[in-house]
Amino acid sequence: MRLRPITTLLLLTLAHISLPAQEVFEPAPAKHITSFGFRMLTGGIITLRAKLSQFPDSLTFILDTGSGGISLDSTTAAGIKLKTVPSDRTIRGIAGSMLVRFAYNQTLRLPGLTVDSLNFHINDYDILTSAYGEKIDGIIGYSFLSRYIVKVDYDSSKIHVFTKGSIKYPRGGFMLKPQLQFIPVLTVQVKDARDLTARYYFDTGAGMCFLMSSDFVNDSAVISKRRKWYATQAEGLGGKAPMKQGVVKQLRLGPYKFRNVPTYIFDDEYNVTQYPSVGGLIGNDLLRRFNLIINYDRPEIHMMPNSHFKDVFDYAYTGLGMYVVEGEILVIDVMPGSPAEQAGFKPDDLIVAVQNNFSKNIQTYKNLMQTPGEKLKILVLREGGPIVLTLKVKNILTGK
Repeated sequence: MRLRPITTLLLLTLAHISLPAQEVFEPAPAKHITSFGFRMLTGGIITLRAKLSQFPDSLTFILDTGSGGISLDSTTAAGIKLKTVPSDRTIRGIAGSMLVRFAYNQTLRLPGLTVDSLNFHINDYDILTSAYGEKIDGIIGYSFLSRYIVKVDYDSSKIHVFTKGSIKYPRGGFMLKPQLQFIPVLTVQVKDARDLTARYYFDTGAGMCFLMSSDFVNDSAVISKRRKWYATQAEGLGGKAPMKQGVVKQLRLGPYKFRNVPTYIFDDEYNVTQYPSVGGLIGNDLLRRFNLIINYDRPEIHMMPNSHFKDVFDYAYTGLGMYVVEGEILVIDVMPGSPAEQAGFKPDDLIVAVQNNFSKNIQTYKNLMQTPGEKLKILVLREGGPIVLTLKVKNILTGK
């Protein structure tokens, strides 16, 4: 119906009409419960400390939006003699799938907050412990995040927990409206051989910037055939999975554009990404550049660029797979044709020092290997005795 101009008489008449109030029921304001610190490890993943049920020792958990529940390491569960029961539930990871046991009705005790009635599934995180050089006792995901509003502040290295309710988000930033079925899924624009908008998991537990399945890459033809890719691997459920490492020209998340983004491509044998529904994931080496407010109840994720927003991406490539084994840093894998192979590394080499750093801290050694073009003197021990190898870190962006 076409509206006509309102006459002065009609305006006077309307002035005496009582209109009903617009009744909108707002939830109670969210209340701050607690705040506590976290640590950031290689690749941007974050860990926090918490206690389980009646057990007195603090445990280390990864905060992971890519987890559809909450879990505990099998070695940790056995060490504290936690009662577990078998189930018919199967979980999948990048390198395998398995039936899992559960520890039901447990309590998670964080600083200033006790979370009860949690059902932990039991998993094997030995590979993560070896890769990061510190015990990973479990992963905190949807079972916790769905009960609260959680703010992750990378500027202060603190997590703030609020009750559900109405919350005033900071001015600026951007509001994501993810699809949520245990794990948030969002729409991201990737530009390389062509522009393509697709869906990806929002995964704070992934120690990388960006990952795509090879099926998605092949079917979408989004990646330029001129791109150079390098053999590598990643750690996850089931062990290690071979991957290719390179860059994509541009990635756009909301209004924020990132150029030359480090990217992994892998054969998704166990369909972790549920292709063709989802093409891959956005990991925490990119997400850590924003302070996050995670509000699954809406569902909303507010992103505010932080002091890490303009951090240089990690373009370093060595092809050296090293892990902590019985307190020593051991070379397990050497990628064919990689700088590590060219330097003369061999599986079972024991890394004693990097650039005269004898700390035996794998996080420190990995950080020392993150400067492309750097020539590093690395002292290794093998059956024939000690030897110094020179490793030149390659730049995956320039190929040099």
